[in-house]
Amino acid sequence: MRTTEQLTRIFGQEAATRVSTARLLVVGAGGIGCELLKDLSMSGFQHIEAVDLDTIDLSNLNRQFLFQRRHIKRPKSEVAIQAIRDFNPGIDAHARQANIKEPTFDVDWFSQFDLVLNALDNLEARRHVNTMCLAAHVPLIESGTAGYLGQVTVIKGGETECFECHPKPVERKTFPICTIRSTPSAPIHCIVWAKNYLFAQLFGERQDDEDMTAEEDAENMEELKQLREESMALAKLAEAMGSLEFARVVFEKVFSSDIARLLSMADMWKHRQPPTQLDYDELESAALDSDFDPMSPGTHSAMSLTDAFALFKYTAARLAQRLDSDEQGTRGSISFDKDDEDALNFVAATASLRSYVFGIDQTSIFETKAMAGNIIPAIATTNAVVAGMMVTQAIMVVSEQMSRCHTAYVSYNSKRSRSVLSEPLALPNPVCAVCRRRYLTLRVADLSRTTLGDVVDYLHMLAETENNLYLGEDISVVEGSRILYDLDFEDNMEKSMEELGLWRGRMITVAREDLDDVESVAGTVPVVLSIAGPRVEDASQPLDLDIEGFELIPEFAPLPPPTPDEAVPNGDQLHFADDDVAVVVDDSDGDEGLATLHHVKVDNISDELAKRKLSDIGVRGESSIKRRAVATDDEATISE
Repeated sequence: MRTTEQLTRIFGQEAATRVSTARLLVVGAGGIGCELLKDLSMSGFQHIEAVDLDTIDLSNLNRQFLFQRRHIKRPKSEVAIQAIRDFNPGIDAHARQANIKEPTFDVDWFSQFDLVLNALDNLEARRHVNTMCLAAHVPLIESGTAGYLGQVTVIKGGETECFECHPKPVERKTFPICTIRSTPSAPIHCIVWAKNYLFAQLFGERQDDEDMTAEEDAENMEELKQLREESMALAKLAEAMGSLEFARVVFEKVFSSDIARLLSMADMWKHRQPPTQLDYDELESAALDSDFDPMSPGTHSAMSLTDAFALFKYTAARLAQRLDSDEQGTRGSISFDKDDEDALNFVAATASLRSYVFGIDQTSIFETKAMAGNIIPAIATTNAVVAGMMVTQAIMVVSEQMSRCHTAYVSYNSKRSRSVLSEPLALPNPVCAVCRRRYLTLRVADLSRTTLGDVVDYLHMLAETENNLYLGEDISVVEGSRILYDLDFEDNMEKSMEELGLWRGRMITVAREDLDDVESVAGTVPVVLSIAGPRVEDASQPLDLDIEGFELIPEFAPLPPPTPDEAVPNGDQLHFADDDVAVVVDDSDGDEGLATLHHVKVDNISDELAKRKLSDIGVRGESSIKRRAVATDDEATISE
């Protein structure tokens, strides 16, 4: 039976037609992304574009099934798109190896799609896509997994809560073993690499090398050669175990030769800071003059480069000594335990050295211990289930059946009869600093000629038209955390947009200053202007300045007056005024991005009061609380 016939039977003829004509953007081609692209291509979607910055790593092959050994170091998006073309030769599919946060991907670019699907493992990128979809008025399907946990939800400006309707903690508390060996950008990446790759390879249970036989044509000959060299290098490390040169051999491989290999991949560093090689002899000489004692390192302060080297050398020797062969000559193994001082200090030292290599902030041994105990591996089955749920939601979104969409959770618990749970899409948070905004497009013909004063004057002029934004005379203009204009700061009024660095793709926020004198509900809502060029059809006679998108702005309900029971954002948590209830939104990014887990604690108050308070932020009753906290039973409890 043809795919369109199946869609027609399940969703109707109109839905099948819309699916075949819809233009989709998939951001991320990793664990979830591979499964998602495969499912979309086999479900009737014919127009797909995929964006991913990363290249394929050996560690991806155990769960990202569109990739094979011969694809290592090739762009994920290109290989994934070629794979789905093989599944469906008639599909209109395109790939881009790029950072989705580049200005090239502006509001006009996002607007060409009917739906965006996120399959990201990066919190900042997820926030950016969320904002761009709100600005372009394009629905977004957000997803994430962490081990056996998963989540899928639909985001549509003005109708549902957005990705940032609930605060996200800055620190990640879970992180999978994925693409951390080539381009780390945070301390947790280095800790995962030190614990799950280096420590496991050197001191863990040794596994047989994977079979690397493959067709050795001109395309993959070099790839197989490099894989064999990697295996030989690891074998040499094992041979040096227990010798005086063991620490040097390990150090020179992972902090010198491996880094040199990464530096040789020039394309990888076009949008990233390149790493720095370390020199063993230089650090050994410096360590001789240091007062640092590796036998009793401080646990609460970050180590210097020299101290980290000294601790690495000491713990490598200690662990190698513990692995002396037994009488039969077999090699033992050591499992990482955060309470094993040698193991913890080795991971802390090597993670610190790697952080210096990649210019990443340092962590103390104490911080390393806390983070190393919270690493969750990626589960291929969870990725597959989440991708399937995303496709089902996508069909309903493009066929304009939003009322049938829901937020779905995947959880594994032997006490439950079901592993997939769902609940209605939540309404927007009325105090969200991201989606409670009016998103418009500011079209500028010549950025070098148009000044900030021209933009302010244009906004004031709109107050006399049907497109009145109710901003009043007293406004402020900011870009990110940079103040561009307010009543007490007018230095930039004569500067051009170009001089101020307000290029196409940037956003500025305009807000009313005199909020105490607001007469209209609309006046309480700031305006976000996405800077863009003139439309192609207007290129011959473009307007100097124009703002469009008024017809797409959703209606915003008035904000109720503050009450003692109202939940208000405060740092990484939502706190209630009486501190009896706290809802923590744990968005630690997993391998493929993490489900948003709501950890709820309600103490010393009645169930009725608890449910009333929790309903203020979209959590309805004890059963819903347990559904939203999809981890273990003790993470969501109500106690009388």
